[in-house]
Amino acid sequence: MRALTIRQPWAGAIVHQTKRVENRTWKLPAAHHGARILIHAGAQPDKTAEVNGPNLDVYSAIIGVATITGCHWSSEWQCCGYWAFENTYHWTLSDVIALPEPFRAKGALGFWTPSEDIVNAALRQDTAVTW
Repeated sequence: MRALTIRQPWAGAIVHQTKRVENRTWKLPAAHHGARILIHAGAQPDKTAEVNGPNLDVYSAIIGVATITGCHWSSEWQCCGYWAFENTYHWTLSDVIALPEPFRAKGALGFWTPSEDIVNAALRQDTAVTW
């Protein structure tokens, strides 16, 4: 089980809105294709973002889970939806679940391995959170 830290408001847009693509400058490692991951809201916001909505002010917390279903490079803006930026890798997400009660956790850059306590805390919140 891995976790991915994403700055707000993007993490909140994934778990509470319709954002189903994560824009990255690096290609998804093949080992993570099809993986179920925890979504971690980073400690710092993306100050250039202009997105409003529920729970976008939660920082340094596990806020949801998702499955990474694919990755492709695109030089076109919005090639796979409103949230897709140009000249980035688009990691596509599905089966997104927002945790009813986000909980504090220290994250890291890139993928990271959460402790057993963190994984169990996510599992306790929703029986739909399966790996």
